[in-house]
Amino acid sequence: MDNRELLERLWTSDGELVLSAEAEHEMRTEDYVLEMPQSGERIVGRDTMRAMQQEYPNPPSIQILRITGSGDHFVVLGRSDYSGDIYYVANVVEFRDGRIARETRIYGAPFDPPPWREKYATSPPQ
Repeated sequence: MDNRELLERLWTSDGELVLSAEAEHEMRTEDYVLEMPQSGERIVGRDTMRAMQQEYPNPPSIQILRITGSGDHFVVLGRSDYSGDIYYVANVVEFRDGRIARETRIYGAPFDPPPWREKYATSPPQ
C-alpha cells in the first residue's frame, strides 16, 4: 500500500474517520510528532498520540476536501465540525518507511471576505 492509499484509508467517502486510535497507532512511527502551531502543542510519540485520542471527549466530524502530494509528503485539506464550530484544517503529513512520522495541523475558522474583495472570489466549499 502506498502512502496516499494509507491516508485515504483513514476516511470513508463521506469524510468520517473510520480507524480507531489503536489502528491509527499502527500507521505511525514510534517517534511520531504532531504539531499544532495555533495552540503551541507538540505531541511526541505514537503512544502519547494514542493516549490523547483515547481521552478526546468529543472528536469532530471531518469532511476531507482534498489530498495532494506524492512520495513521503502530502497535504490533507479538510473541514472539521466541532459540534457546530467549524474549522478548516491543512494537515501537512510526512511519511518515513511507509508510516506517518510527522504531522503539522493548521486550523482556521471561516470568515467573511472584506467587501472590496467579494467581487473577485467565490465561496469556499461548505
